[in-house]
Amino acid sequence: MERFDITQLRFDESGLIPAIVQDAESGQVLTLAYMNKESLRLTVETGLTHFYSRSRQRIWQKGEESGHVQRVQEIYVDCDEDALLIKAEQMVAACHTGRRSCFFRRLHPDAEVPEELTRQQFDPEAVYGGSLAILQQIFDVIKDRRANPKADSYVSGLFTKGQDQILKKVGEEATELVMASKNGRPDEIIYEAADLWFHTLIMLGYHGITPSEVARELRKRYGKKSKAEYR
Repeated sequence: MERFDITQLRFDESGLIPAIVQDAESGQVLTLAYMNKESLRLTVETGLTHFYSRSRQRIWQKGEESGHVQRVQEIYVDCDEDALLIKAEQMVAACHTGRRSCFFRRLHPDAEVPEELTRQQFDPEAVYGGSLAILQQIFDVIKDRRANPKADSYVSGLFTKGQDQILKKVGEEATELVMASKNGRPDEIIYEAADLWFHTLIMLGYHGITPSEVARELRKRYGKKSKAEYR
């Protein structure tokens, strides 16, 4: 990969350069913002995206209020040296509406946008586009607790104790779910299933496996006939 001298960047007459932020894992385009020399310097030094707000006339760190920070993995410059591409790890949502990406409205084809996509409010399910969006949101926190341990964090404590303790908890929660099912109480089953899913996410985080990888495996299987059906 060819290296680039940061001093060669071409900022516009206002001293700004557009920066496209892309999810480092999925490749999804998350947002477009602007940087000046100081916000770019802060981004490089801290590893967290900093931008220049044209409306507020100041530098701001992405996630400084919401906690939805962007951890920079790589920064690229385009061939004209007047635009940046930042590949980052996004915590929860890039958009102020609570959605994963700021680009959630399609202009063409089908320019008519459903009303639910234009509401300017936080919709947890819209962040990842499905009713199980909360799993990815929880997983983002799990990754953060592993990378940045907190003394009072249950998740950080499990990672500190290691794989055996994590697997022990998964086994315990699986057993409790089985017992809840035997008891036949829906509220108990839901509660124990949530515990099992939560600890399974921790186990996935231990191995560096994301929920989306499991989802892709399920999608590969969906609609396929089992071996028994071919007999």
